[in-house]
Amino acid sequence: MASDPDAAPATVAFQGDHDAYSELAAFKFFGENASCVPCALFEQVFDAVISGTTRYGILPVENSSTGSIHVNYDLLLQHEVAIVGEVYYRVDHQLIAHAGAALQDLRVIYSHPQALEQCRQFIASLPGIRAVPALDTAGSVRMILEQNLRDAAAIASRRAAALPGMQILRENIQDIAENYTRFLLISREPLVPAEADKTSIVYAMKNIPGALYKSLSAFALRDIDLCKIESRPWRGRPFEYIFYLDFRGTPAQQRCRNALRHLEEMTSFLKILGSYPEGEGLNPPLSR
Repeated sequence: MASDPDAAPATVAFQGDHDAYSELAAFKFFGENASCVPCALFEQVFDAVISGTTRYGILPVENSSTGSIHVNYDLLLQHEVAIVGEVYYRVDHQLIAHAGAALQDLRVIYSHPQALEQCRQFIASLPGIRAVPALDTAGSVRMILEQNLRDAAAIASRRAAALPGMQILRENIQDIAENYTRFLLISREPLVPAEADKTSIVYAMKNIPGALYKSLSAFALRDIDLCKIESRPWRGRPFEYIFYLDFRGTPAQQRCRNALRHLEEMTSFLKILGSYPEGEGLNPPLSR
């Protein structure tokens, strides 16, 4: 469903500089008229949402090539926000340097650690070039331009290469062509559109035999499809773990309510992170 053209643009906090993949994913979700606010750190995205500076935040949580971005799962647990949307964005990485630079001139490549990992084979094919982690992809391009680093390149989006004086040296350098990142939209208010068909929860099990198996059986017995499960250390409790789980359905459905009640009997902690339309790379029907 398209956004209301008369409505105010959605305000969205994202980590990185303008033209980072998070901002591009926000544009894909809300449209190009979204008002996107850059943040240096993921923690600042949560701060912007909780303080009301922006209505939404957007967070990368999983890449199809390199897996989960754990810091954002941890932050979802620590903050009182709700997941209200999901979008998948195809990530095509470009090698970007000063206009006139050649590949043999390079000594260092900067980018976000996720981007460096997604292009690991390409970087390894360039002997004598160091990969240096940076806070974000697009910001690496801007840093190279502003500091006039003639022997450096950045890995970032095609849109980030549009800065005057920069060029793309190599296109689509990711190791796996089908490279997608899953982003979650967060809000201070738990908006649940009528079209919501997916729910994210986090829980911790009581210390009982077969705990994980029993927790999953709450869904299996009711034929509820599980999309993802991931364990993370429970901070402050050495060698105890919490589980993040996504399932198809919402607590508005009787079988899902029953599954959650069943699960709650076995858990020492359970939190519903949000229900939202499952992302298909299109604009989900969320009220802007």
